[in-house]
Amino acid sequence: MATAGDPDIITDFIVPANVTTIDGNFFTFTGMRALVKSGPPTNTTTFTAWKAGLAEFPALNGQSVSYDVLYFPAGSINPPHTRVRATGLLFLLQGTLQVGLVDTTNKLFTQTLQAGDMFMFPKGLVHYQYNSDAQPPAIAIAAFGSSNPRSIDDIVLAKSFKTEVATIQALKATLAPKP
Repeated sequence: MATAGDPDIITDFIVPANVTTIDGNFFTFTGMRALVKSGPPTNTTTFTAWKAGLAEFPALNGQSVSYDVLYFPAGSINPPHTRVRATGLLFLLQGTLQVGLVDTTNKLFTQTLQAGDMFMFPKGLVHYQYNSDAQPPAIAIAAFGSSNPRSIDDIVLAKSFKTEVATIQALKATLAPKP
């Protein structure tokens, strides 16, 4: 049996080699300040994610948690993907979203979320989010049970769905936002 997830650590936290001083700044992530001060972009039709994961916030190393703020302009999509290391918990702050996931028996589960709803995406399952509204954007917060959640590459998706890599890439291309 293979498993994927963050390793348990035997210390309170992990200090990166290049860090010499530990104080409150080490445990503080300021990368979302711009989003709070200026709000989400209004001149884009593209799905956007602001991330607070291990790459952006080194203090998360070994803590099994990360966070994204997701912005869905009208008609935008976060295309089908998976996180092999983390369950995701999506909290919709504004707008509506159509969400879905495919389980290991290829059964599709879908739901239309309204502001205030939460949806859980189990670790390793293919899932997506789509703002089908013609006008208002949707804004969500996603929490993950890993400091470094990752997506499965196209080769693994192709084998899982018993198709070719070119088919996976073609499907992803049709879901990408138009420039």
